[in-house]
Amino acid sequence: MLQSLTPGLILGIVALYFAVLMAVSYWTSKDTGNASFFLANRESPWYLVAFGMIGASLSGVTFISIPGVVGGTGKNMDFSYLQVVFGYLVGYLVIATVLMPLYYRLQLTSIYGYLEKRFGFRSYQTGAAFFLLSRTIGAAFRLYLVASVLQVFVMDEWGIPFALTVLITILLIWTYTFRGGIRTIVYTDALQTFCMLLAVILTILAIGQSLDLGLGGLIAEIRSSEYSQVFFFANGWSDPNNFFKQFFAGALITIGSGHDAKEPQLSNHRGGPEEHV
Repeated sequence: MLQSLTPGLILGIVALYFAVLMAVSYWTSKDTGNASFFLANRESPWYLVAFGMIGASLSGVTFISIPGVVGGTGKNMDFSYLQVVFGYLVGYLVIATVLMPLYYRLQLTSIYGYLEKRFGFRSYQTGAAFFLLSRTIGAAFRLYLVASVLQVFVMDEWGIPFALTVLITILLIWTYTFRGGIRTIVYTDALQTFCMLLAVILTILAIGQSLDLGLGGLIAEIRSSEYSQVFFFANGWSDPNNFFKQFFAGALITIGSGHDAKEPQLSNHRGGPEEHV
């Protein structure tokens, strides 16, 4: 399977993927007013937002780097990263029960509007500035990783420089989002989440095939491996993989990044299953 993934085939899959994203962008950008661009008219289907948030909490860094440190000796060794994931669940619970009701009660577009109401304009500016700084740095690292993978497996084959690969990637991302705004992002996030989860499934199948193991065999192999430890309590707080450090880090990461622009855009309508909540 892996041998058949030639640079041309990979580029074709990427091109098809972006063609689908462009089609979604065109479909979601028919209403281009400010309310649609910034707030999606407050009509985003809740199930798409919820599903897209799975992908929003993941990235190429999670997909590539976390499996790479399983066999290491530092942070996130073995299966300790699952402790962070458990913390995510608590973070999402706080978002659902504390932040979301706050958004609706105060009719906010983001949490920074609350900072302005509660602490003043300078707090609003400071919070927004740190958010932009953290997102810019994080997005830059994620873009670098994705562009590096594309460069190694595709662009190097044709002698295309890395700078041009990054530029093309940025232009493609900008192209499908510059008109549709939040509505486009909600739908493309859901699509990207689906593709990422599908890639995980296909990766597991490919690994099993290369090892001549079925799903049951893979599970048994993981259970018997020295790398399968999930919970770390023995070495106390000094251990970078300590359960409480990882768990609360996951919760705080989710809460800290859980107030992006999509979340308050759910519709205020009430109705049956076909209605947006």
